[in-house]
Formats: sequence, structure tokens, C-alpha cells
Amino acid sequence: MSEITLGRYLFERLHQVSVDTIFGLPGDFNLTLLDKVYEVAGMRWAGNANELNAAYAADGYARIKGMSCLITTFGVGELSALNGIAGSYAEHVGVLHVVGTPSTTSQAKGLLLHHTLGNGDFTVFHRMSSNISETTAMLTDITAAPAEIDRCIRTTYIAQRPVYLGIPANFFDLKVPANLLNTPIDLSLHENEPEAEKEALGMVLELVKKSKNPIIVVDACASRHDVKAETNKLIELTQFPTFVTPMGKGAINEQHPRYGGVYVGTLSRPEVKEAVESADLILSIGALLSDFNTGSFSYSYDTKSVVEFHSDYVRIKKATFPGVQMKFLLDKLNYIIPNYVQSYKPRPVPTRVPDNAPIGPSTSLKQAWLWNQLSKFLKEGDIVIVETGTSGFGINETTFPKNVTCISQVLWGSIGFATGCTLGATMAAEELDPKRRVILFTGDGSLQLTVQEISTMIRWNLKPYLFVLNNKGYTIEKLIHGPTAAYNEIQHWEHLKLLETFGAKDYENYRVSTTGAWNEMTGDKKFNENSKIRMIEVMLPVMDAPESLIKQGELTAQINSKH
Repeated sequence: MSEITLGRYLFERLHQVSVDTIFGLPGDFNLTLLDKVYEVAGMRWAGNANELNAAYAADGYARIKGMSCLITTFGVGELSALNGIAGSYAEHVGVLHVVGTPSTTSQAKGLLLHHTLGNGDFTVFHRMSSNISETTAMLTDITAAPAEIDRCIRTTYIAQRPVYLGIPANFFDLKVPANLLNTPIDLSLHENEPEAEKEALGMVLELVKKSKNPIIVVDACASRHDVKAETNKLIELTQFPTFVTPMGKGAINEQHPRYGGVYVGTLSRPEVKEAVESADLILSIGALLSDFNTGSFSYSYDTKSVVEFHSDYVRIKKATFPGVQMKFLLDKLNYIIPNYVQSYKPRPVPTRVPDNAPIGPSTSLKQAWLWNQLSKFLKEGDIVIVETGTSGFGINETTFPKNVTCISQVLWGSIGFATGCTLGATMAAEELDPKRRVILFTGDGSLQLTVQEISTMIRWNLKPYLFVLNNKGYTIEKLIHGPTAAYNEIQHWEHLKLLETFGAKDYENYRVSTTGAWNEMTGDKKFNENSKIRMIEVMLPVMDAPESLIKQGELTAQINSKH
């Protein structure tokens, strides 16, 4: 074939970069485009329940596979997705947001079309999205359209931020040269400027050489910008004690003997806080220093010798090197650093949190016991997704096996995110390795915001574990303000009827309220195989919460009252 439609060109390009599931909803301005999904072998249309859930699902898929694609219709569809897109922007997640817009003729005439504001302005929604996009494109010239699509895909992947791509409805069937597909999209990073990189590397090595008590702190962007391998190699080469932030969970091997735990400022375990804050050199990799990620900005380093490695710059003490990317700098650092750490005498790392002490099987479940015990259920390769709330804080008390991926929306913190995200992450995991387990922990309140996406999981015969923490309401909100307020209460749901309601045929339901019931369930060999979708309702006391969340609630309440 010498020519293909522009719609097919888009999906062929996405397929080439391993984006094989497309999220979103149909609308009359994108229907012709959606026809083209089925023309590309290996491509599927997820068919979400609503646009917000679709954006959450695209976020989850991208965190596992590197980028994703969301398709909505003009106005009503795209605006419904924007909360999810904003979260992806805040948290460095690459989502290509494709919007089917009215035809170029309709726009030129300023017609009073449905899904518009009735004022003839067809650019207003594009302008809204531009504030939460790395770049945008509105196609107006079919000859330039393929190059613009390629640019948008590259930017989404490289920047790990959302990109907005508006395509008029009359463009989808227009033809473009098929041989353009023969040239792969360049997804490589541009090399660092040599002199700046050399100067930055020299400064880092000089600090390492002088240091007696260096540590490594790993944060979210180590995962988002694909430097996990370089980071784990740095730990191995230096043997420096290494810590993660809440957003950095899963970025390193927590079974490594030099892993010291989770650092969250004043919310850290005392021995972790002491080890981090007494260091004389901190190598910080991929930091995102938000309030919930830092214990309300309570980092308190003794040293000013801090090196921050970021995706597009490096900061060494007070010196900043714009454009020096950590991907290349860490690679070169790993090559040279063994010569600079030969005299380093490894400091002890904080001891691991001990296993739960034996207790009677009839003991009621509590958060502190649950998150510690979870370490025994997880296995290598698992994908764990936790919601803003008790699970997002509780997971910090869990020690992961090797190669566990953890997804938590600590910065954006949109309640309900995790359920939609689970759909996307499960579809991505299925494409990479069907044996990988995807495990959701969400609250009974959070679930009510996005529960419809369980229907899409069932539609595709996906097999995640859905743990619903039933503590009768929005516990995280109660801990911040209004512990008995009506606005923090929710309608009780029959959670164990949800899978059947959404049409599941092969599923399992569990309700656990004691330690014995938990151990019996998680100790069952068949339960440990992701052979079917499972709903597990975990019954917990109303105000029971991880200790770090209780403290965070107090800090947040104090900050809110002062400002």
C-alpha cells in the first residue's frame, strides 16, 4: 500500500512504540478514528466507563509500559478527563491525549455546534489543556500531520508528561504516505553537553571523595525517567546506605542489604530519620519534594552537600546545571566512582522492621499488623497499587520482594485514582507477562468514586486482586478534620456483590476481619495465583490508621489552620 489513512497512521505509530491498548470513550467527533484501531493487528480499544476513569487507566498503563494513549471527544469528553491528565502532568507520566475535534470546515464557519460553549470559540478547550501538557498540537495541514503525530509521541515518551493532540474529524480518513512508517520514531535522549557534564561529574566525585557518611535517597522520578537500573548499580558499586521516599517505593531492590527504609522527614522511623539526617553527603535521585512525600516539608538534613539528579538538570549544592540529564550522568558516574570509594567503610543501615509477633487467630485486624504482614504475601514481579489514604501511607511499612512495582499518586492525590489505574496497569501487565499479579488496595470511600471501571476489568477478563479496606468512610479526611462530621461518611455498599453485579462469571469473594482469616487466605496456594478476579473486603476499625498517616493528618491540619 502506498497510502494509508491518517487515523491508521496514528495507531501504527503507537503500536511501533508498544502502546497496544487505547483508553477512552467514543464520541461523534472521534468515531471515525476509532474504526482505525481495529485495522492494526495487536491493538485493542479498552472502552472505559467514563473519561476520568479512562485518564486514570491511561496513567496506570503508562507507568508500566512507558507511555499510553487516551482518546476523548471534543469539549464534554476531554474536560471530563482533565483531572486525570493533571495528575499525570504533576507526577511525570507520559499520556498522549488525542481529542477528536469538529471538522476544519465547521470551525472555519464558527458553527454553533453541540459540545461547544455556543460562542464559536473552538480553541478554548485546547487552551485549557495547554497548561497541563508538555506540548500541544492542533492539526490543520494534512501534509504536516504525520510529522506532528511523531513529534507528539516522542515528546510524550521523552518528557514523561501528557501531550495534547487535536485532530479534526474530517482528517481521519485523509491519506498520507505509508512509507513514512518505515522510519522509526527516535525515542533516544540527546546527549548532555560535554563540558557541563564533565564539570558536574567532577564536582560530584569531589564530594564523594571527601565524604565519610554518604547516603542515597531515591524518589519518584528514578522510576518515571527510567534510571532504576543505573540507581541500583550505583548502590551496588558504592555500598552507600540507601533510602526511598513514599513516591520512590519500588524504584530499588528492597531486599538489598544496603536498603535502609522509607524516609518521610519527621514521619520516618526514628532510626531512619537519624541515618538520613546525619549524613554528610546526600545523593538524591529523581526527587519530587511534595508535602505528603516529605512529611509536610520536614526534611532536616545536617549537611548542605546535597546532589540532586533530575531528568533535565542536576543541582550540586547551590550550583545548577540545566540540561544535564541524570540518565547519562549516572551512567558515567557508575563507570568512574569505584575509584573514589575504595577507602569507604560501609556504615550500618537501620535494622528492618521486625515481623509481626505471633498473636491469636481471632485477633481483629489492625492497620499496623496488616501492612507488616503484607510483606509475606507479595512476591517478585508484583504490581501494587495503593490509594490516597490509609493504603498510601500503610504501604511504607511493607518491605517489597525484588522487582515489585508500586504505584501511588502521592503528589496529585486524587481520591479514586487507584481503581481506574488498576485497569490500565493490569492491561499493561497482561501484555508484558500474564503471570504478573496486579494488586489494588483502596478504601471503601475511594472505591465509590470510580467503581465503574471494575466493569471494564471484567469485560476484558482481567484478574487483579481488589482489596477494599472497609473502615466506614473517609478515614484520611477524618484524621485531618471532622472525625464525626457527616461529610466524611459514606453510604454502605455490599462490596461482595459488586463482581456479580458487573457481570463477572469466574470470580472469588472474601471478607476478612481477623489475623487468622488473613493468614489462611493469603497462605492458600490457589489464592496466590492470578487465575481470576478477586474482591477481598478487609474489615478495619473506623479510626484505625497507619501511625504515619495519623501524624500527617495532624501536620496537615496545623498547616491548613495557619495558612
